[in-house]
Amino acid sequence: MAIKFHESTKEFHLYNEQISYIIRVLENGQLGHVYYGKHITDKEDFGYLIEYARRDMAPYPFEGNSTFSLEHLKQEYPTFGSGDTRYPAFELEREDGSRTVDFKYKKHEIFKGKKGIEGLPAVYVESEEEADTLEIVLEDKLIHTQILLSYTIFKDIPVITKHVRFSCEHSEGITLLNCMSGCLDLPDKEYEMVELAGTWSRERHPHTRELNYGVQSVYSMRGCSSHQFNPFLMLKRKNADEFSGEVLGFSLVYSGDFLAQVEVDNFDVTRVVLGIHPNEFRWELKQGESFQTPEMVMVYSENGMNGMSQVYHELYRTRLARGTWRDKERPILINNWEATYFDFNEEKILDIAKKAKDIGVELFVLDDGWFGKRNWDNCSLGDWYPNLEKLPNGITGLAKKIEEMGMKFGLWFEPEMTNKDSDLYREHPDWLLADTRRQYCHSRNQYVLDFSKKEVVDHIHAQMRAILKDAPVSYVKWDMNRAFSEVFSNGNGRSWQGKVRHKYILGVYDLYERLTGEFPEILFESCASGGARFDPGMLYYAPQAWTSDNTDAIDRIKIQYGTSYVYPISSIGSHVSAAPNHQVFRDTPLETRANVAFFGTFGYELDITKLPEDEIEKMQEQISFMKEHRKLIQQGVFTRLESPFEGNNSAWQVASEKKDEVLMAYFRLLEPAQGKFERIYLKELEETAKYSVQECFGAHMDCGVHYGDELMYAGLSVSDCSAGIPMLAREQQGDYFSRLFYLKKVEE
Repeated sequence: MAIKFHESTKEFHLYNEQISYIIRVLENGQLGHVYYGKHITDKEDFGYLIEYARRDMAPYPFEGNSTFSLEHLKQEYPTFGSGDTRYPAFELEREDGSRTVDFKYKKHEIFKGKKGIEGLPAVYVESEEEADTLEIVLEDKLIHTQILLSYTIFKDIPVITKHVRFSCEHSEGITLLNCMSGCLDLPDKEYEMVELAGTWSRERHPHTRELNYGVQSVYSMRGCSSHQFNPFLMLKRKNADEFSGEVLGFSLVYSGDFLAQVEVDNFDVTRVVLGIHPNEFRWELKQGESFQTPEMVMVYSENGMNGMSQVYHELYRTRLARGTWRDKERPILINNWEATYFDFNEEKILDIAKKAKDIGVELFVLDDGWFGKRNWDNCSLGDWYPNLEKLPNGITGLAKKIEEMGMKFGLWFEPEMTNKDSDLYREHPDWLLADTRRQYCHSRNQYVLDFSKKEVVDHIHAQMRAILKDAPVSYVKWDMNRAFSEVFSNGNGRSWQGKVRHKYILGVYDLYERLTGEFPEILFESCASGGARFDPGMLYYAPQAWTSDNTDAIDRIKIQYGTSYVYPISSIGSHVSAAPNHQVFRDTPLETRANVAFFGTFGYELDITKLPEDEIEKMQEQISFMKEHRKLIQQGVFTRLESPFEGNNSAWQVASEKKDEVLMAYFRLLEPAQGKFERIYLKELEETAKYSVQECFGAHMDCGVHYGDELMYAGLSVSDCSAGIPMLAREQQGDYFSRLFYLKKVEE
């Protein structure tokens, strides 16, 4: 790993054994982008890769030079104008309305390690030897403003992070209208773009499109990263698949409005920008003030999409998630929401908890309905004190009783919202994030609190802190159940309004930072009506997230499969819920519900007191199984084997780092008539090692001992009686079928 600056050519080369990233100071003092991709040997001069040409209608800044034009040069952090008419990475405005700028290279610094970003989540290092950082300062002397471009390259993984800071020293100030976290200009357009798209209960489905001229983008203007799109995109070569080919990943460590955009010009140059969405963004900087963008994380893979995903998994699990629970096995929980909804009292809760404890559940989570006068979703959000009619001993009394059973206790909050029927709203109607002079929208009978105001964050913090300090709470589920609509900060002036959307997220991060610092032993799980804020920014504060409000196992195969493109399995909140399912009414076997939920944090969300004894016994087996294998599942190397978006079958696996054990799941949506023979080709095995193969649950079959290369290249047969094999897996047959296999290396 190294970052080298070649003085004679003004080139920067960031590289490790896997990747190279090359920047050059151009003749006009601005930064040009030279190369990003597979590692190439360092040398003094890569200038031949910067191609100059004379083209009609192109603007040229130098008199007598008709080849140097920003319109046709690949740049590092471009702006609109001065010849470049493509979409910019940033745009700012002076007091007189001018948007023309000229930021030239001033200086740079190279150092070991990686700095944190004040007020924002970011990837970190635990040792200076893990990464090197380059900071380049650009300056526009006329407006006394500087841009600091920060790049970090990691030692052992193909990762580069970028972020940007604007600093103003001009007496008249400036206004930022757009400031992306990073830009990448690529020399051709022979890529397919993959994004994660969906909606509530159908989050993060991968969609692929071929790049073409013009702009293709995904975004959110909802105040959160959203159910609809994720702050991520992938560019893959057309021949790339899950296991081979070149793939570039772009991920934003941010939880608010974002834009991930790819532009292809008419000479096939591809420009990628990623950052805060510029809609309704207008950030005034006075003299002495600065603005910091979120962090962009780029991953390069020559081993296909799984190769990219596994890098994100390792990085985000070990160098983005933080705190006590980062490396700990997650407790098996039961949540009362789909068991009781709002209709519960202390006796009912204790009955569920006792039954759950008897079968091995470790954590009881009390969901919505415990506070204020909350018996439906139209009141009491923001009144974070216990409803003593339901819980006569309060949260503290209930939590202590559950702890006395030998279980831990968890609690649901929705800190960022209020209802009009609440003490908070009656006392502070101006705390709504809405222009209250006009008609404004509700969603789920609730309204967004203005977290751009410190006094609002302080008030909610005080209430939550009081509960968490008094009661033995071991887990917090932090929910957020509606998006923005009319964004206005009451009582603040014009200059504040362009900052509100970003300041809101900074307020959320601030509250998280306070509470995780004060209660480091609590496991926080983020939630936003399920998956509306499943993003890297949240993982910095909460190492796991409620993946979707849709708990149906068959839909969850697709949701969890798509989520795994970026996010580690340890971050995926996954529960076994009731059948028929409460969202899609599908009746799925208990075994399949568990086999899907195993590949995440695992828990239950149903009324255990109403289940037949045979299902209780199966759940007890499932819990024992998860306790035995959760370290492998939550810390192993996850690989997608067959896509649920491409056929009737799907499969995935997780392998230990040492490749001595593997857990593989196989799913079949519908039972075929006279089906074909099926094989799964495993990955991450030692070719010459022997592995015993055991089917879990089901027929508990011993599937023999096989060499690693045999299992990877010849495959593991998962054919059964649906393909005509007598009796094999017969008791498991039917629609929504699944099987689970455990492989263990045999010591010679």
